[in-house]
Amino acid sequence: MTTAVAAPFRFFSLQVVRTRRLGPSMVRITFGGRELDGFDSGGRDQSVSLFLPHPGQDEPVVPLEAGDNWWHAWRELPACVRAVMRSYTIREQRRDPEGAGEIDIDFALHGTDTPDSAPSSSAASSTAPAGPAGPASRWAATVSPGARVLVLGPAVADNTAVRFRPPTEDPDLVVLWADETALPAAAAILEWLPEGTRARVWLEVAHSGDRQDLRTRADAEITWLVRDEGAPSGPDAVRAAGLPPAERPYAWIAGESGCVKALRRHLVRERGIDRRQVTFVGYWRRGFSEEQVRAAAETDTGAEE
Repeated sequence: MTTAVAAPFRFFSLQVVRTRRLGPSMVRITFGGRELDGFDSGGRDQSVSLFLPHPGQDEPVVPLEAGDNWWHAWRELPACVRAVMRSYTIREQRRDPEGAGEIDIDFALHGTDTPDSAPSSSAASSTAPAGPAGPASRWAATVSPGARVLVLGPAVADNTAVRFRPPTEDPDLVVLWADETALPAAAAILEWLPEGTRARVWLEVAHSGDRQDLRTRADAEITWLVRDEGAPSGPDAVRAAGLPPAERPYAWIAGESGCVKALRRHLVRERGIDRRQVTFVGYWRRGFSEEQVRAAAETDTGAEE
């Protein structure tokens, strides 16, 4: 059951294959299913819409029978019935010549009470996703193999849900900043960068155990900003750092929307990087649920220069 929605995106029915804790604040969930034959990630920061069941449901409720009107039909369902929808990055897709393969999605956990969770320090709680765990965090912290999900994802690799797109084919400097919610995307971008690409990278996480060994062929200088070690915030760290001279710089910044906006202003106004050379993505907003962020985005017609 692979349902076309708006080419090149389709619904894919998948199930959890296994889970693995990557640290106090991150869990990797591997998904599989025959329908992955038609899934084609573009790599980098490839995003998908993930639909999760509510507690007590065997599978997520999405009215696929409505065809192209599924979104409106889904919105009309009671909130306690319709599937929980969240946006996530494909950390990796592995193809299997003898099967459909697998995809990994890394979930940043917050507010969950699990044996492997570390307590939040005051420094962490000031900048990390705060408050009680949302439905996706609760699901990811406790899910078992066999659980079913729906993914609205790409059927072709060149798709608009890949945001990391340098305007020039050979930027001579790549600048990355990500908090833990965008860490999977930053890690996938680092793996994608061509050999020898100069990259300056800041990755902001809550706990020392959240550091990861990242693979890259790029000439990358990676700085981990660990909040419970007293590290400065992302905007402060980038402002204080020197950047090597570059004629064709490109920046990708993603995470909490307030930090993202502050970093974009700094790179454009103070560093002099052409704003067309800066990709910025707010993955979450402090004090708002994803539903509230989506509603605000639908009514926000302004644009920051």
